[in-house]
Amino acid sequence: MKIAITGTLLIIFAFGLVSCSPTTPESGADSSAATPASSNDSGYSSASKPAAPPPAPVVKMLTIPAETPLEVLLDGSLSSEKSAAGDRFEATLAEPLVVDGTTVLERGARFHGRVVAAEGSGRVKGLASITLALTDVVHDGKTTPITTKNWGMEAKSTKKKDAAKIGIAAGVGTAIGAIAGGGSGAAKGAAIGGGAGTGVVLATKGDEVELGPEARIKFTLEKPVEITAPKKG
Repeated sequence: MKIAITGTLLIIFAFGLVSCSPTTPESGADSSAATPASSNDSGYSSASKPAAPPPAPVVKMLTIPAETPLEVLLDGSLSSEKSAAGDRFEATLAEPLVVDGTTVLERGARFHGRVVAAEGSGRVKGLASITLALTDVVHDGKTTPITTKNWGMEAKSTKKKDAAKIGIAAGVGTAIGAIAGGGSGAAKGAAIGGGAGTGVVLATKGDEVELGPEARIKFTLEKPVEITAPKKG
């Protein structure tokens, strides 16, 4: 009987030890193991997000109003005799272009243009002339079309020179006529000499329009044009 009681007590004591043994460390171990996993998950999520793209730069535009003068210097030569309609030319801005207190184009800015018309001098009638226009401006690495009013030039009239030529010929004819036949001969000689002078004029071309390198030409903008604002240094 004592043995049975003793065995029972031992069994009860053993169960008591098992039920009283600490389980917190194991639970804590699981908790601590779970925590780093959560931390790792958070780090992975942060690293996987793509970086936001930088904001696009704002391009400020400036307007050059109509009627703005554009004074340029020719790069090469143009003439009423050798140039033809459709020929291209280049020029550079003679002075900085300022609009409302802001310099929109620096001195030396490049322009392109074309010959609108070119007429060589005629025989007595008609004066030599040339007509030009700017077509675009190169700014900030870009070519921007522009529209300007036509610029034109005519050769100087040669009427005085022609009259002088006729007068000299008539004078020579008068002198020869006077020697040959007195007063009536002088009148006839003047008429003959004058006719010869007219023939000289008919055989002589008038002056041409010649525009050499660095020739300064003042165009006028016909329509407003937008260009990018100059970059601040």
